[in-house]
Amino acid sequence: MFEGLLQPTHLILLLAIALLIFGPRKLPELGQGLGKGIRGFKDALRGVGEECEYSPLQERSAASPSTSNTARKVEKPVV
Repeated sequence: MFEGLLQPTHLILLLAIALLIFGPRKLPELGQGLGKGIRGFKDALRGVGEECEYSPLQERSAASPSTSNTARKVEKPVV
């Protein structure tokens, strides 16, 4: 479906249309804003990845291994 979508001639045509619509003064500002947005998105993804690697449960289980390995015996009430 999207096999030949972004060929070099298509990209040149899209850039020319963007230049006509936004003008030469506004286009660099739009590019800079887009770059900052992408950079912020990547930083947020890295932060989520670091949070996934670090888990408070891992720290808690490493701090007290004797409590995490013990099992409590639960008796069922007799009806």
